[in-house]
Amino acid sequence: MAAKDVRETKVYRLAFELAMEIFEISKTFPKEETYSLTDQIRKSSRSVCICLLEGYRKKRYPAHFISKVTDSDMENSETSGWLNFSLACKYINETTHQYLSSKNAEIGKLLNHMINNPDKY
Repeated sequence: MAAKDVRETKVYRLAFELAMEIFEISKTFPKEETYSLTDQIRKSSRSVCICLLEGYRKKRYPAHFISKVTDSDMENSETSGWLNFSLACKYINETTHQYLSSKNAEIGKLLNHMINNPDKY
């Protein structure tokens, strides 16, 4: 049975957790990154949840639902890229990168399932 509220789904819970973990970690990023990497990684990680919320409100329209979940997946992919930059700039260590990237990849798999099986949601 499909969840009545997207916040009940595993993908939403994981995406929210990841966004909050990124928020906390990004507080340690250098001040000069405030308007670039810091803002961008916070925005993209939060947008995963926001797109899911928007899509769930229109789930009776499968094409619209899929479109919004695809947007969520795009934002999740962007977050992955910013995590890579965070590692390359040495703002996070390899262990943190692997942990966050693993969670990001799991979210991507769950979003892909939603895109390919909208009727289950």
